[in-house]
Amino acid sequence: MENLTFGQYSLVYNAFSFTFATMAAATLFLWLGRSQVGPAYKTALTISGLVTAIAAYHYFRIFQSWEGAYSVEGGIVTASGYAFNDAYRYVDWLLTVPLLLIELILVMRLSQEETVSKSIKLGSAAALMIVLGYPGEIATDIPTRVLWGTLSAIPFVYIMWQLFAGLGASINNQPENVRELVKKARLLTFASWGFYPIVYMIPYTNLSGSDVTVGVQVGYTIADLIAKAGVGVLIYMIAVRKSQAEYGDKAHG
Repeated sequence: MENLTFGQYSLVYNAFSFTFATMAAATLFLWLGRSQVGPAYKTALTISGLVTAIAAYHYFRIFQSWEGAYSVEGGIVTASGYAFNDAYRYVDWLLTVPLLLIELILVMRLSQEETVSKSIKLGSAAALMIVLGYPGEIATDIPTRVLWGTLSAIPFVYIMWQLFAGLGASINNQPENVRELVKKARLLTFASWGFYPIVYMIPYTNLSGSDVTVGVQVGYTIADLIAKAGVGVLIYMIAVRKSQAEYGDKAHG
């Protein structure tokens, strides 16, 4: 384990704690919000809340692992001898990343055939992206990290292309009062997902040692907050507006 300053340790510690609380709160908000939308959109909010619930659990475990990996006495941080388990992130992403795409597809209320087709294609590509990225994440040498990072980028590019080209026509068919929100949800998904490769490449920079550790942990945490809780709130807003337009007063039931 890298030697950390007390400030570095506390920054990551507090980031994990804040994210756990945010994900837990977002889960309650999204699941309780199901009563505010029509039947067609309840599944989208259920899945969106499931994403944040899974993330809350894993951030709790990540927090515990971080706390157990270091001992703090008198402001001095030393390695405890227990390795920090970063695999929790990839287990979380393997479950939540496909669901993030599915919740966006569901809230658009496409035809059943298109919904199933896009969910399978994008969900499978997302899972493949995570599986290919993990060997590079745990690699101790840059060439191996580059190799697996490049392979992981192939399904990533496919997903980004589908979000903009594949869903473009469908977005234009959305009700006018939600069209901009759907575009924002798509853009926020793209922006937050685009942040992950940037964080992944931190070891390639001039940073080293504990700076890399802190940069990667805080960077991934920020991306998770935006991609899961942030997009989840947008999904809720889209579902509410579409329910009001399609169901009127009957939406609350």
